[in-house]
Amino acid sequence: MIRLITEHLTVRPSRRMATRVPGGWRRARRYVLPIAGLAVVVAFVGPYAVMALDSLRPAPEVLQSPPTLLPRDWTFAAYSDVFADARFRNWLKTSVLVAGVSTIIVLLISVPAAYFTARNRFPGRSAFLFLVLATQMFSPTSLVVGIYREFFDVNLVNTYLAIILTNAAFNLAFAIWILHGFFASVPREIEEAAELDGCGRSRTLLQIMLPLALPGAVTAVTFTFISAWNEYVVALTLMQDDAKKPLTVGISSYVTGYEQNWDQLFAASIIAIVPVVILFAAIEKHLVGGLTSGAVK
Repeated sequence: MIRLITEHLTVRPSRRMATRVPGGWRRARRYVLPIAGLAVVVAFVGPYAVMALDSLRPAPEVLQSPPTLLPRDWTFAAYSDVFADARFRNWLKTSVLVAGVSTIIVLLISVPAAYFTARNRFPGRSAFLFLVLATQMFSPTSLVVGIYREFFDVNLVNTYLAIILTNAAFNLAFAIWILHGFFASVPREIEEAAELDGCGRSRTLLQIMLPLALPGAVTAVTFTFISAWNEYVVALTLMQDDAKKPLTVGISSYVTGYEQNWDQLFAASIIAIVPVVILFAAIEKHLVGGLTSGAVK
């Protein structure tokens, strides 16, 4: 009896200590994780918030010292000046044209290429897929001199076609790679059933396989469009005509050695972000599905 009481007194405190530690961590986690998440959000959103607030200040107030968090005089004059600028409208048209056409080219080429590599075993298939993946290791910045030389030889410098082809080429590998995984995950029995119903290879791809791989296609389209929209180095190198420059290159003209229109620069930057935000908001569900489903399948 004395031994049982002794064991109870010696073992029970250790059990209490063992249960208190996880419980305390769970209570602390309720505050630690939200605070850490809030810090990450502030770190990412903070620069955009500052830029948006500075775009709503009068031009002299942007560079005042000491700076204030909120504008003393709220004004939308910078936005009206930017929209009234014919150069800005040309830059916006160029960005829409380049990003849109580049995305269409990537989609038209990557879908049949990914489908063919996923459903056919041919000599060099593994080497081709490895080559597709290896091209992602090179950035346009490291190849910009060679790119300029090639387009100079074919007289395509200072043309929309040069930027479109470059953006399409550097985003094609990612699109093929992600769509290849989606097409390979679709059971072959679905294609066989479609063939028995009289569907040819093209009809099976467009009406059966592509809808099943829609999350992957949306992911490829999204990343291609954003990459082409944000591209800077190649456009800066190839485009010499100010009217043909995209937004990423053109808006730097608001701040030069002779004039500093910081309010207009911030306003133009906010406007340039809007299409990307709208695109993400419109296809967020498909984008998340494309990233997660491709990994699970």
